[in-house]
Amino acid sequence: MLLAAEEQTALQALKRKKRYEKQLSQIDGTLSTIEFQREALENSHTNTEVLKNMGYAAQAMKKVHQNMDLNKIDDLMQDITEQQDVAQEISDAISNRAGFGDEFDEDELMAELEELEQEELNKGMRDVKLPSVPSTSLPSRPASTRKRVEDEDEMKQLAAWAS
Repeated sequence: MLLAAEEQTALQALKRKKRYEKQLSQIDGTLSTIEFQREALENSHTNTEVLKNMGYAAQAMKKVHQNMDLNKIDDLMQDITEQQDVAQEISDAISNRAGFGDEFDEDELMAELEELEQEELNKGMRDVKLPSVPSTSLPSRPASTRKRVEDEDEMKQLAAWAS
């Protein structure tokens, strides 16, 4: 009998546990539903505020643009462009000296500049002081120094050309 009473108590405890688990599941579902509703309500409130502010912005833009006419703006922009063109013409007229500038051919000027540069280069080459060439003959050297001898011959020729 004692065993049957303990089984009965354990069975009742198990039934209570199942009931509590079911209630917990229902409460959890209810809380989830309430959370979703709260988020939906917050989103609705945010959307309402955004829409209200968009309405205010539209009204403000209407008020600002009320005194503006697209034709007047186009005319004003055209006037500004014309005045900028006039100012540029005046600036060009003041900055161009009369009788100078356009009468020279740029190719001729470039050719003259190159000629002057070449003359300056030639003048600089004439002023270069080269060392004097020794008058005594040098002893013959092995083949490895043949290159040096050739270089010295070239230097003699260059000195003779520069003189």
